Amino acid sequence: MDLRLTGKTALVLGGSKGLGRGVADALAAEGVAVAMVARGQEALDKAVAEIKARGGRAIGIAADVADWPSIERAVSTTRQQLGPIDILLNNSGGPPPSPVSGVAPEVWEAQFRQMVLVFFRLTDLVLPDMKARKWGRIINVASESVVQPIAAIGISNTLRASVVGWAKTLAGEVGRDGITVNTLLPGPFLTDRITQVARARAQRESVDLEEITRRIGSSVPVGRIGDPAEFGAVAAFLASPLAGYITGSMIRVEGGSIRSI
Repeated sequence: MDLRLTGKTALVLGGSKGLGRGVADALAAEGVAVAMVARGQEALDKAVAEIKARGGRAIGIAADVADWPSIERAVSTTRQQLGPIDILLNNSGGPPPSPVSGVAPEVWEAQFRQMVLVFFRLTDLVLPDMKARKWGRIINVASESVVQPIAAIGISNTLRASVVGWAKTLAGEVGRDGITVNTLLPGPFLTDRITQVARARAQRESVDLEEITRRIGSSVPVGRIGDPAEFGAVAAFLASPLAGYITGSMIRVEGGSIRSI
């Protein structure tokens, strides 16, 4: 299917690995010029080289979502090298596993800045250009935990849910400008994050990491952990003109692991 994305420009947070990389690859394959933002330059260089080797157009920008000036520079660099940003993937790493009780206020504040506030501020940076062109796509990566909380990641449960409320409100504000705002809810995928969560669970239960990983996959109705490329395919469709009537939505990409209707 031609997603009609050739010539668009995307800014992808966390684009060098995991789910962000899955999205960057999918968009680049559809003719989108992709700016990938991540902390590690080496991983970015590798991702850029691989996309270019397949005939795509990409740049890598080292920046940290916890450092706002570096994110502002990433936006400026993208505009200078690739043009106005048409598609924004808001994506951030998760906090360490924890309960919600007894968390120090400074931890809440730091995690809010790098998991939530950066989405708000970055979106505000790209919206003026989108409004001027009457077209744009804001796609947020949250988690299945906003529907079905996961006991081991209390901070993430809480802060990801705040992104959903913001996104729904924003969708109503910018819909008539040709801009859609949607939030993806990933379940278990083959990423560094799931390894972190699985390792913490293995320690709690005194079980091998491989056994916990196997259990996670077998607990999903489709019987396996997801491939980031599958996540990227869904994001690419949402980014396309074909998905112009989908906004303010939460899209589950979790192999059926959310058990509610």
